[in-house]
Amino acid sequence: MPAPHHLLIPYAASRAPGAQEALKGLTLPHLDRLLARLSTADASPGEETSLTPPHERALAQALGLGTQDGLIPWAAWHHMQQGQPTGEAPSNAAWAFITPCQWQVTTDHITLHDPARLGLDEAASRELLAIVAPWFAEDGITLHYDQPTRWLASSPLFATLATASLERVQGRDVRAWMPNAREARTLHRLQSEMQMLLYTHPFNDARGAQGLPAVNSFWVHGTGALPAGLTAPAQPPQVADALRAPALREDWRAWASAWATLDAGPVAELLKQAEQGQPVRLTLSGEHSAQSFHTAPLGLVQRIQRFLRPQRFMDVREQL
Repeated sequence: MPAPHHLLIPYAASRAPGAQEALKGLTLPHLDRLLARLSTADASPGEETSLTPPHERALAQALGLGTQDGLIPWAAWHHMQQGQPTGEAPSNAAWAFITPCQWQVTTDHITLHDPARLGLDEAASRELLAIVAPWFAEDGITLHYDQPTRWLASSPLFATLATASLERVQGRDVRAWMPNAREARTLHRLQSEMQMLLYTHPFNDARGAQGLPAVNSFWVHGTGALPAGLTAPAQPPQVADALRAPALREDWRAWASAWATLDAGPVAELLKQAEQGQPVRLTLSGEHSAQSFHTAPLGLVQRIQRFLRPQRFMDVREQL
């Protein structure tokens, strides 16, 4: 039997009052029809305080990366997928993502703002990378440019260092999400050094003259090394992440609009495949948990129950 087409939808539900209100007037006919055809599969329960969001756990499980909280090796996976040369790093090296960012410090909060607000382009990101890379190198951390708001870093330090997903900490107080103080002494010191270095650096003076926010820190995430012998699955899940941005900025009107677009697009396509008898799998994820559904043979009792009470999104969203 061919592998099922797997659609993964992060931020499908939220317990925020604004999201609950937005759902009242939202109709998702294709999603309801799809759920009515599918059986409940495995769940990934969790807490909003976990370092790894449930959609990342679900995706990591499908890719064979493991699901240890805060130690899903996304940076190492990305490095492998890009086919980048490892250079001096062995195939089992530990990697991390380093995201330059702005921390806003007040008397009772240290808030990490959305890195996209920095307006970094490739030239500015590479300039900043050249400024800070020697400081990281002194602690055995090698930085590599990846994209304007994200660099790759290799070091044995990242092999066992659990870190919070950037999505968990964005817009929140970083102090609740910092890595273990004993295991992350080097990173904590580097963050302090970067704040002092960049506070009066000409790089930020030039940005200020252009009306751009200062870059004064960084966030480490996606840490770990790939499991031995890992190979990419022939048909990885399709991640439909249109809900991510509006959910993170709590724009629930835009979130509801994005849901309607998803329902008419990827969800409708998955429904079509299911109606054609193809095996399909759907994973819906909130901030707490993820729940999967799949095509499976039904017994007589199950068919009767499904007919009398079909599964609908409004019934399952509270589980997320």
